[in-house]
Amino acid sequence: MINFSLFFFFFAINYGLIIDVGATRLELLHRNSPKLSEKWQIPETTMEKLIEFHRRDVLRHRMVSHRRMGIETASSSASSIAMPMNAGADYGVGEYFVHVTVGTPGQRFMLVADTGSDLTWMHCRCGRRCGTHKGRLNNRRVFHADRSSSFKTIPCLSEMCKVELANLFSLSKCPTPLTPCAYDYRYLEGSSAIGFFANETISVRLANGKKRKLRDVLVGCTESVQGAEESGFKGADGVLGLGFGNHTFTRKAAQYFGGKFSYCLVDHLSPKNLSNYIIFGHDKADKASCSSSLQHTDLVLGGDYGPFYGVNLSGISIGGVLLRIPSVAWNASLGGGAILESGTSLTFLTDPVYGPVTSELNKFTSRFGTLLPPGGGPFEFCFNSTGYDESKMPPLRIHFSNGAIFEPPVKSYILDIAPEKKCLGFVSASWPGTSIIGNIMQQNHLWEFDLENTRLGFAPSTCT
Repeated sequence: MINFSLFFFFFAINYGLIIDVGATRLELLHRNSPKLSEKWQIPETTMEKLIEFHRRDVLRHRMVSHRRMGIETASSSASSIAMPMNAGADYGVGEYFVHVTVGTPGQRFMLVADTGSDLTWMHCRCGRRCGTHKGRLNNRRVFHADRSSSFKTIPCLSEMCKVELANLFSLSKCPTPLTPCAYDYRYLEGSSAIGFFANETISVRLANGKKRKLRDVLVGCTESVQGAEESGFKGADGVLGLGFGNHTFTRKAAQYFGGKFSYCLVDHLSPKNLSNYIIFGHDKADKASCSSSLQHTDLVLGGDYGPFYGVNLSGISIGGVLLRIPSVAWNASLGGGAILESGTSLTFLTDPVYGPVTSELNKFTSRFGTLLPPGGGPFEFCFNSTGYDESKMPPLRIHFSNGAIFEPPVKSYILDIAPEKKCLGFVSASWPGTSIIGNIMQQNHLWEFDLENTRLGFAPSTCT
């Protein structure tokens, strides 16, 4: 039986990467960026954008709540790779993208940079060489697998297909021993992506300017995208899987450059010419851009969190006062817990956390203007911001169990919705469940994921 909730992992199109020069950086383009496809139907208002963010985030949170692996690295005396990243608010969606060069010779694609996804896949055609069908990929840029000499399908009778890829929706159907290992990912709403697994080469550029080929990266050749949610895939050619799993791009990059990657998300409303990078390996220059020293806390990998990047929280304070939040809300083994996620735009708080946070913040926002009805958007608490003064808002701080404290800028949780209207930027999530620190909350900070030492580093940064 297909696990429908996991399918969303690969289609919550939130970020993208572009392989470029320098420390081989993946350029992170916000999905709203004007650099992306002109065919998109762009939401015209901030509220329309946030409603679209929320629609995809809700689907993603369902998957996170249902799916709750160590990493072996080969230290590299070489340098790092790094890909530029941009915010794209002009297109009204909450993702970042990178350009990735796939195959031999290379073919260039725009993929979503997704820390919540296990699989790297592209819209794809293979034809007679693979013995597969041609599905519906109208108006898509596709990977022509039959033109790549390094493309190697995974047979459906192989141990890898039957065992290792079982959690990635590999199908039991096997007409012949050499038929490619197939997958069928589906949304709860009925949309689906159908394709097969293969090993392929992804080309990157090192910090010293040389090129490096990452061989035998597991990829998905998606031949068909169907259903009601198909329009949600516009603008991206697929997904770059950055989750903590056995077959992710992160795992492969770790074999070459060490088990560390980092990114810094520019403000989600930044103009298109501002960018930063997602970096694989060690890059001292990016750390130097931080306005203060990195704080560190435990990064929880595997176990109750599966392929997600979990963190141990102890509480949330507002104005220096810790809120009364039950400790069970932060305990993953008891149904709670929290993750850091680049593929979700908004921040989801489970009911035991959401109530105290919004109640306390409302005490302060009510001083600035009249509370307003939600107005059809994802937020419950909005206010007239005519007299709003950000400097008078109390700081919100997220406390980690080891004593580290993350203090996001006020603009990351008091969001501009419309002229003279602001809302608390949190979404309620059912309990039991997982709280998600989304990418808007993460903006203007450097985040360093040290998989070898299971440590998360972070510091404020302009990301420029």
